[in-house]
Amino acid sequence: MLEPFSNSEIDKLGNTVIYLAERIKPLSKTKLLKLIYLIEEYSVRTYGLPFFNLDFSVWKLGPVSRDVFVDLSSDEPVLLANYITRTILDGSVFISPKKAFSDDEFSDNEMDLLEHITDTFKTTSAAELVEITHRKHSLWYLTAQENGVLEHLESGHLNSTEIPIDFSRLLEDMPLKKEIYQDQVSYLRNTKSLKI
Repeated sequence: MLEPFSNSEIDKLGNTVIYLAERIKPLSKTKLLKLIYLIEEYSVRTYGLPFFNLDFSVWKLGPVSRDVFVDLSSDEPVLLANYITRTILDGSVFISPKKAFSDDEFSDNEMDLLEHITDTFKTTSAAELVEITHRKHSLWYLTAQENGVLEHLESGHLNSTEIPIDFSRLLEDMPLKKEIYQDQVSYLRNTKSLKI
């Protein structure tokens, strides 16, 4: 069963998007989706903790969080309605903040991570970010290859799957950090319904 997002999860995601949109202009939907993924990956790799705890799937231009993709692709966003506006220019969707950034949902480490991701990828194009997330030995590449869909995704014969990205694989060489990550994910999923 799919679990709804809590208000604090929506606030954290919305304010992350605001943070990025205030600092990266213009911010396309594709670039934003890649940055959201990279924030999650860097958080798991660096701290052994999920940043958003979103589910990401293997897509042609993925990894993608389906919920975020659907919201950003809708004429009227639902999850992010209070945080962003969408503008379509020459067929591309661009994201702008609706209000000022609030750091209420973020730890100091998370703020440092947001700053690092922004500084590192500010001038990187969406296409370059896709290349980064698709590099050989990336979670996207390995997961697509192991599930027999890599060739289909790369050839354009398949554009999305339900195959999940397992971030714990980033921590194979760090068993303690991997255990912390898995415990945190389990805790967040078990308490999610209490936060709504």
